[in-house]
Order: sequence, then structure tokens, then C-alpha cells
Amino acid sequence: MSYRPRATLLAAVPVAAALALAGCGQGGGAAPAPSQAPAPATVGVVASTDVYGAVATAIGGAHTTVTSIIHSPDADPHEYESTPTDAAAVGAAKVLIQNGGGYDDFAGKLVAATATKPTVIDVSQLSGLDTGADFNEHVFYSLPTMAKLADTLSADLSQADPPNAADYQANATAFKAKLDGLNARLNTIKTQHPGARIAITEPVPLYLTEQAGLVNATPEAFSHAIEEGNDPPAAVLQQTLALFNGPNKVSALLLNSQTESAATTQVQQAATAAGVPVVAVTETLPAGTMDYVTWIGGEIDQLSTALGDHR
Repeated sequence: MSYRPRATLLAAVPVAAALALAGCGQGGGAAPAPSQAPAPATVGVVASTDVYGAVATAIGGAHTTVTSIIHSPDADPHEYESTPTDAAAVGAAKVLIQNGGGYDDFAGKLVAATATKPTVIDVSQLSGLDTGADFNEHVFYSLPTMAKLADTLSADLSQADPPNAADYQANATAFKAKLDGLNARLNTIKTQHPGARIAITEPVPLYLTEQAGLVNATPEAFSHAIEEGNDPPAAVLQQTLALFNGPNKVSALLLNSQTESAATTQVQQAATAAGVPVVAVTETLPAGTMDYVTWIGGEIDQLSTALGDHR
């Protein structure tokens, strides 16, 4: 059985109990989020992960107090259990951002359990992408979706805080201009490396690589098994390892660095042995990074370098 080794998750607390404990001021032993209850005269925003927290901070600026429930590379949104601190933050928030699509179900449970309902932005629904059976829920790698999120946040924050509406709109415009810069860099990759083949360990970055015109050559059964925390069938593993050999070997391996198993280690070693560059991608902000554009821009830089570009 493969595994997803991360640091020990915060103590599991049922949502209803979390609300009761929050009212009694008990912390449950969990590490505090970067922000807690909103400061006076600011709009409280809760994000399910620090990726969305970074976008909220970019749009809200000094007028908002943003709490990211998951703010560590070691926590898994799929498995996270809410805490009293989370419940208190949601109860005080005007806006909540969740990924949706089954990625962060804990966020919806927190909203359902609180008496004061924040405006909820479900980014998967907002994306307009096909959310059918094969839906890739990692919509934070879709730059067009992040532009929609910026506009929606601007509108919702303006409704909650009309005196600062102009600032929210200006911040959204500035954020989308930075996204345009990322789009231009992806278009450069698409022009210079049309149809270049890549391998992945999980579907995490596929919205980004598809926009760059790259072709995922990985057997779907492999990436699906890894995403579900399972061992891929032996034949599928061998098909994946074969991508790194021969004249048609892939140009790069995109590895989810927050998930490790015997199979992903074997694939990474095969890529390295064959001289195929490995690009590390993540589902939450890396340590020391607080900005969405900086994070995605860094991954685009890695990909560009892997494909042989030099900026």
C-alpha cells in the first residue's frame, strides 16, 4: 500500500463539538492559523488552504483579515479534520473560499455548522470546468479560474465593505495583470515546445501544463492510483517507467513533492537516471512563500528550465 507521509495532522474534532468548544475558548491543542478572528474594521475571510488565502490577501489587502485553515505543506486537504479554532474563524467570517469538487469537504461542514453564514465561494463551481467523473479538482492551477476568483472576491468584499470597493477592484485588476504575465510565459512554452511530452505522478499541475501545450504521456491508471494513495498495478508502473527511456522519452517529470510512495520514488529515480529533469509541484504554498503569483511563477520557471529554456 502506498502512503502519503505528512506531518501529523491537527487533532480531529467533530464540527458541532468544535463550535461548542470555540465558544468556551478552548484551543484543542492545535497550532494556530496565521490569522484568527478578524481585527476591528476589517472583513474576515476564511480560505480552506493558504493558496486561496494568498489570493484573498492580494485582493483584500489591509481591509481584510485572512485565515487559511490549511497553512502547512504537511497537511492534506483530503484528510483534514477541523478544529475549534477553525470553527471560530468561520463563525466570524464574511467570506469563505473553498476549492470544492471533493477536495476540501471540511470547509463545507464548517459552514453548515455555524449560525452566521459567510458568503461561500466554491472555486470548482466558479471555474466553469467540467466537474464530471474525471474532474481534476486542483483548479488552483487554472489561471483563468484564478482570474474569475479575483473578480468574485472583489465583488463579494465590495458588498461586505462598500466604502473600500474601489480598492478591492483595483487590487483585482492588478492581480489579473500579474496573471497575464504568467499566461504570457505559458504561451512562450507552448510556442517553443509544441506538443512536448511530460510525465506526472498526480494530476495536480495538469491545468497549467495543458495551457502550456504540453502532452501528458502518463498512463491514467498510474496517476489515479497515486492520487488515491494506492499502489499502481505492476504493468502500469512498468509502462510509466518506460516513459524515461528510448528516443521518445518524455521531456520532464512533474512530481507532487507532497506525496511520496515506493512507486513515486521509483519513477523519480528512473527519471533522474535517464537525465529527465524533475519539476517539483505542490498543492499548498511552499515554506517561505506567501504570494500566489510568486509560487506559480516559480513552478513555471522550473518547467521552462526543464524544457531547455533560459530566461
